[in-house]
Amino acid sequence: MTDSSRRRALLEARYGQQATPENIIWNEQIETLLAHRSVRAFTDEPLPDGALETVVAAAQSASTSSNLHQWSLVAVSDPGTKAELARLTHGAKFAGFDFVAQAPSVLLWVADMSRSHEISVEQGGDPVVTDYVDSFLMSSVDAALAAQNGLVAAEAIGLGGVYLGSLRNHAKELADLIGLPAYAYVVFGMAIGTPDPHRPSAVHPRPAQDVVLHRERYRTRPTKEWIEDYEIAFKDFRTEYGLRDKTWSHSVVMGTGLEYMDGRENLRRTLEERGYLLR
Repeated sequence: MTDSSRRRALLEARYGQQATPENIIWNEQIETLLAHRSVRAFTDEPLPDGALETVVAAAQSASTSSNLHQWSLVAVSDPGTKAELARLTHGAKFAGFDFVAQAPSVLLWVADMSRSHEISVEQGGDPVVTDYVDSFLMSSVDAALAAQNGLVAAEAIGLGGVYLGSLRNHAKELADLIGLPAYAYVVFGMAIGTPDPHRPSAVHPRPAQDVVLHRERYRTRPTKEWIEDYEIAFKDFRTEYGLRDKTWSHSVVMGTGLEYMDGRENLRRTLEERGYLLR
């Protein structure tokens, strides 16, 4: 396959039959990013030597607010702990992810203000900022930026992974399980390993760029102007891979209803118990 045909295939996979951008500045890194797919089926191989250190080095190279480094990573490979993590992805209303127990490694990305709080207290400071919502948000964003860098690095060395936001269903149990200090919580997990070639995943289509890209000012558009084209791409994807028939709109309705939270509605209480006052 030529570079041109491979890149055209990447755009077609990402956008389906919707309009695709014609002026992408291509290189190997951009191709890796556009080829991203969530991987939920792994081989039995452990992570290669140096893989975890590579992921962390890439994660530490992400931007971090005010150079405070308010995130941490707990890497889990113990079978018993992974089985417990798989259990914690389950909710009261929705099934969880049993594949978590089979993944070679599960990375728990932590928004971690505990170091900053401890250093401030030791130095005679008053870490009152940790009581405010902005600090909670800042450490959560730091963890997300680090995690995305880490996943891109993992994919660049032949690994794959998937985010596990469902671990917030049981945020308190998870924090206790891995012994988190105060002022720290798991933003999400990430199962990673070598993708199983016999159970391949696929590139999920995204809405056309003109849905999310605004120039100079936000431009409100009626849903009917764009959603039909994305629903077609969404349906084509699900049909091709034998997934049950449903619309993207249905997913949105489900994902914005209280039932979807499935335990995450208790997150604020857990955060407050862990020291976050969220003023």
